[in-house]
Amino acid sequence: MDLPTVKVERLYRQISNILITYIRDGHFAPGQLLPGERDLAKQLGVSRSSVREALIALEINGWVDIRTGHGVYVAQKLPDETEVPANEEVGVESLMEARGVIEGEIAAMAAKKATESQLAEMAGLIEAMEAEIGDRAAFHDHDRRFHALISAMTGNPVFVEITDLLWKKRQSPHYTEFEKQYSGEAVARSMCTDHRAILDALRARDGKAAKSVMQKHIRNAQSKLFGARAR
Repeated sequence: MDLPTVKVERLYRQISNILITYIRDGHFAPGQLLPGERDLAKQLGVSRSSVREALIALEINGWVDIRTGHGVYVAQKLPDETEVPANEEVGVESLMEARGVIEGEIAAMAAKKATESQLAEMAGLIEAMEAEIGDRAAFHDHDRRFHALISAMTGNPVFVEITDLLWKKRQSPHYTEFEKQYSGEAVARSMCTDHRAILDALRARDGKAAKSVMQKHIRNAQSKLFGARAR
């Protein structure tokens, strides 16, 4: 007897495909405003954050248009596909949860091993980020270098590779579009404030504090991305 293959799908993709079915069946017509995130979450029995990620997946694949300040509309011209294509992209929330655990421990070790030249370099990176808040590409490049530097402070090449892997997952179309829609200068300024707190803990050689402020930094970013007003 041949048994069917069990599909393990990310939750946001499951939600996306449910909404696609409703669009295909005519429950949501082209050009129609979709219910708000809160209503969709309640009807589907999921979190608003999962709904938000699903809407990003739908926009990337041409099913909806997210309009700043107006809401999410069904696209006028629908794709030929019947579902969101499967891929290996992790969800934004899952990635940030993993970063909190991993980068917190890396920061704790970095506090014990960072050199004075590395700490001075970090101070320069923070100043550069603060000066480039309005330049998304430059800002994120310095953000990448900031987190890579913390892993380099440990002196352990495995932590360097892990941090690089986490950053590459942040560069996925799903994460990039999510950040584009729900991030802004307020989030960037908050990140800089958190980075200074991390630097202070590293300078103090306080591993416990470094871990705590790094985890707080990632929680803050997650809260701002998922707490931002739906567009």
